[in-house]
Amino acid sequence: MDLKLFGAVFVTLLVIVDPPGMLPIFLALTGPLPARDRNRAAWQAVALALGVIVVFAVAGRTLLAYLHVSLPALQAAGGLLLVLVALELLTGKADEPSQQNTSNIALVPLGTPLLAGPGAIVATMLFVQQAAVFTDYLAIALAIVAVMAAVWLALRFSGGIVKILRPGGIEVLTRIAGLLLAAIAVQLIADAVAAFVTQYLTTH
Repeated sequence: MDLKLFGAVFVTLLVIVDPPGMLPIFLALTGPLPARDRNRAAWQAVALALGVIVVFAVAGRTLLAYLHVSLPALQAAGGLLLVLVALELLTGKADEPSQQNTSNIALVPLGTPLLAGPGAIVATMLFVQQAAVFTDYLAIALAIVAVMAAVWLALRFSGGIVKILRPGGIEVLTRIAGLLLAAIAVQLIADAVAAFVTQYLTTH
């Protein structure tokens, strides 16, 4: 197995997914939930992210071409999804436990587009495109699994932070996470618009 390729994929995806940066958003979304539901949300989010990345790694270009969807369009869609979640966090609509649905939180926005976002998808597709032999594909697959395992560990043991912050701290963290999420969303949309403009200029 190509350890250099494994290291490149692992580091690239780990930086893109950014487990420490995910913690505030994860805690803001799941803080009011019981520990059991929080752990289940972490597992479901990581499982979905792994599934989405694997699907795009195997058939990403074919799928996007069939649907006539460009990568910038996918990126802009992810940004719009994050804007909606950020607005909920900033306005306090996501604070009530009764309004929280563990599966929904795990799927959107945690699983996608936060964990399996445009950055992780595009990076994985590029690595797969450059792979030449079976051992290259094996190195990429193991690196993806290792990154998802690291993310799961970070989310799984975030309960200790919830105990330290208590409800008041979680509320403050929710507002901060909403602001960070809004910034991430705006950046995704801005990058997508820039990519659209570049494509237009190069074709005209």
